[in-house]
Amino acid sequence: MKIGIVCPYSWDVPGGVQFHIRDLAEHLIRLGHQVSVLAPADDDTPLPPFVVSAGRAVPVPYNGSVARLNFGFISAARVRRWLHEGTFDVIHIHEPTSPSLGLLSCWAAQGPIVATFHTSNPRSRAMIAAYPILQPALEKISARIAVSEYARRTLVEHLGGDAVVIPNGVDVGFFERAEPKAEWQSRSAAAADGSDGGVIGFVGRIDEPRKGLPVLMKALPAILAARPGVRLLVAGRGDEEEAVSGLPKEMRANVEFLGMVSDEDKARLLRSVDLYIAPNTGGESFGIVLVEAMSAGAPVLASDLDAFAQVLDQGGAGELFANEDAGALAAAAIRLLGDPARRAELRRRGSAHVRRFDWSTVGADILSVYETVTDGTSSVAADDRPGLRARFGLARS
Repeated sequence: MKIGIVCPYSWDVPGGVQFHIRDLAEHLIRLGHQVSVLAPADDDTPLPPFVVSAGRAVPVPYNGSVARLNFGFISAARVRRWLHEGTFDVIHIHEPTSPSLGLLSCWAAQGPIVATFHTSNPRSRAMIAAYPILQPALEKISARIAVSEYARRTLVEHLGGDAVVIPNGVDVGFFERAEPKAEWQSRSAAAADGSDGGVIGFVGRIDEPRKGLPVLMKALPAILAARPGVRLLVAGRGDEEEAVSGLPKEMRANVEFLGMVSDEDKARLLRSVDLYIAPNTGGESFGIVLVEAMSAGAPVLASDLDAFAQVLDQGGAGELFANEDAGALAAAAIRLLGDPARRAELRRRGSAHVRRFDWSTVGADILSVYETVTDGTSSVAADDRPGLRARFGLARS
């Protein structure tokens, strides 16, 4: 099958959507399909052989963050050329309502179109206001996928229609096979008793408040008061000095910034820590880093966002704390760092739960949607695929 995938966000600044698209493309290529990904990218950005650049993106405030998007007449011409040269059997557009390549491709594409909706934003006035403009494009979509129940609800409430829920995928084996890194482990890791305090990890953009690092920093003094040897490893780009500016100076040595890390080092980090903390405060429709952490065998403590609770099986595969409550975060982290048996239980539960997110399952579900629309079916509604809802525990609301 010849598959064209449209990425709305710049390949230069990796994020959850870009990682999902990259991994999906690589999975499909391994299965023998021909795949081309169209994405914004600067001229000097190293690109995989299956990615075609649609030109430089510009930063635009979008969904509580700043996204790098690509729009305009030149972009539209590049979209049309890519579609014409690709002669794809199916076009898979991610975020077709974003003011970027997704919407341009939806306007220009002919034939079967599959759209994946990633955004979870229950009060998007902009999306409601833009509906008359979006409607002609949305009517061309043959099948809709939402990455979570919360992304589906955003779609239903703002744009109408429905979608099948297929979560983001992860290569579970890649994280399972990663080797822990000695300098990132507890000094007492061999005994797993955390007697030196323990190591906690955070992965995310430092400068983006909704990723929650300020909440974790606010909780850190209480954690260090109870367990003075705790180390916090932070992987991600941003202003490191600003991030620790609120900490007492004597505590700043307990925070180690790793900067941007490779996929391999991210996996090694998640394999090394005693506890992974996801203090995100909002705007999350899924939570791929939670899936990656569970795949690596890291016990997870996360804010109780609806999407995070869903990924963590409502607390069965990882523990939850009240969103933006630094005191609750500190109390839970102190308790877990002092309880190796509970952490071992979370590892077992997480490792079992995460199998449903492996690409062997997620990729097969996406291919099933492709095959349905290319066989001539005009639409795929969520009700037509009840097995997916049952498999991921997602009930209709």
